[in-house]
This record gives sequence, C-alpha cells and structure tokens, in this order.
Amino acid sequence: MKIAVTYEAGQIFQHFGHTACFKFYEVENGKIAGEQLKDTAGSGHGALAGFLKNEGVDTLICGGIGLGAKNALAEAGIRLYGGISGSADEAVRALLNGSLRYDPDIQCSHHEHAHEGHGCGHHCG
Repeated sequence: MKIAVTYEAGQIFQHFGHTACFKFYEVENGKIAGEQLKDTAGSGHGALAGFLKNEGVDTLICGGIGLGAKNALAEAGIRLYGGISGSADEAVRALLNGSLRYDPDIQCSHHEHAHEGHGCGHHCG
C-alpha cells in the first residue's frame, strides 16, 4: 500500500488542487515502512491524480478537494479520505489503526476565490 498526504510543514495541506508537496508513506504489513516528500513540480488540479497514479499511490489523505479531482482520483483507482486536518503522520497512523475520521462527501467549492487563511504552498519540506 502506498499512501499520499497533501503536505505542508508537517500538516495536511487543505486544498488538494494547490498542493505543492505530498508526503508518501510505504506501508507493509499494516506498518509504515518508509516515508518520502515529493514536490509536485507545478502539477495542479486534474494533473495531480495522474501524478499520484504514476507514483504508485492507491490511497490519498487530504483536506478540501473539488469534484473534478475526486472524479479523476476515482478513475485512477485511488481511495480518497478527505476533509482531514492536522498532522500528516498522525492521520496515516489513524488510517492504519482504523480510527481515521474523514468526510466521504467532502467538496471544495471555492476555487475561484482567494484562499484566505492558508497559503497555497510553493515548496516541499
């Protein structure tokens, strides 16, 4: 299993389509076997599903996400756990132990507005 988390400074980045960085978790036998940060190299919105698929991701944890991106992830066969905030590492641990609370109906609908209150990350790390 390979899990991707929208990532910024240890936290789950809250706008999937503007994600500049993912943290990848390799999972073996229900435990984290490896971690890696990877820059999206400017990919955005719909292109991110292809980026994740090319990385071998089968599960995504994120904050807000739009309907088009949700559809693209579904077409790519990537399971989505959206509407999550807080520590990326803690969210992955919660997913693995079956206690992750997420919103299956999450929908980000503010794409045309300025994103006040959070940055649209521009680097990985």
